[in-house]
Amino acid sequence: MNAYARLRRPDGARYAAIDGERAKLLDRAPWRGGTPTGEVVPFTPAELDCPVEPTKILCVGRNYAAHAAELGNAVPASPLWFSKPPSSLLSPGGSVRLPPESERVEHEGELAIVIGKRVRRIAAASALECVFGYTIACDVTARDLQKSDGQWTRAKGFDTFCPVGPFVVVGADPSALGIRVSVNGTERQNGNTRQMVFGIADLIAHASGMMTLEPGDLILTGTPEGVGPLLDGDRCRVEIDGLGALEFVVQRE
Repeated sequence: MNAYARLRRPDGARYAAIDGERAKLLDRAPWRGGTPTGEVVPFTPAELDCPVEPTKILCVGRNYAAHAAELGNAVPASPLWFSKPPSSLLSPGGSVRLPPESERVEHEGELAIVIGKRVRRIAAASALECVFGYTIACDVTARDLQKSDGQWTRAKGFDTFCPVGPFVVVGADPSALGIRVSVNGTERQNGNTRQMVFGIADLIAHASGMMTLEPGDLILTGTPEGVGPLLDGDRCRVEIDGLGALEFVVQRE
């Protein structure tokens, strides 16, 4: 498997192929055909930026039956879509800001798909061909606003409500990856992608039927049961087998 990152450099953000503690800088995003420039640099976790710059962030709700049940909801007959704006993206190690409009903000650790080529109305049988790789995301949600608003744009869309990273991994098998979320060292969520109601290929095919997917676009695939509150001062860690761990802190806005 290969891993890619986006690094904060003196000359601006740069994409890189990761080789242990070294980074091989690329001339553009790898899903846009980026090639090595010949520059090889050391890096630290503090230099890791959000690894994607999507035109859109699509998310599927209630894609794990146990999570749907814990919130008192039925499993949908087809993928239940919503979106988060790119302005909600947060880099690894960043701070999720709790907005004053909400009294209940929760974590939802998720596997995220990074699209590798432009596609529209692709069949499920061919859908995995348009995947570049996978990364880790947290669909931070203002649960009280989700319930009161009915639709989910505000509850899901606040700035910093989509931590992503630290890497985009190519070559991972998404069919049976463990997903674990801990807050302040205490485990909250522990699930596996094999529990998904709708699999990766079906999600991509369904999403591409409603809109064109572009290279670098992000699809969040749903969260297992165990979601819970995030409070001022919390430290959250989302770990997925083979993809590493995404960490962020929480602070009141």
